[in-house]
Amino acid sequence: MKIIVTSIFVQDQDKALEFYSEKLGFVKKEDVLVGEFRWITLVSPDEQEGTKLLLEPNDHPAAKEYQKKILADGIPATMFGVADINKEYHRLLENGVKFTMEPTKMGELTIAVFDDTFK
Repeated sequence: MKIIVTSIFVQDQDKALEFYSEKLGFVKKEDVLVGEFRWITLVSPDEQEGTKLLLEPNDHPAAKEYQKKILADGIPATMFGVADINKEYHRLLENGVKFTMEPTKMGELTIAVFDDTFK
């Protein structure tokens, strides 16, 4: 068994697609109309047959509440891995990505947190 799709809730699928593809560099895999919304998935440019990231509309009240609460508490909705976090941090800054935490050592890991809420 393997993970094939993971989703994040988004307020605006078009803005999220632009952010995740143009600013972060993910590749659009699928973009299919499903009712009033779209099934939009992205993949890593290095693993185009790997796990897909689904830009899930937060139209359901539970999704909106979940998104609101994790944002208020500063909890990241998902995590991405990179080979060189400092290099990637500077690349994303140059692309206009806003960070809520710069690269910070936490035990054996170094993490950084960016804001994808399009404020």
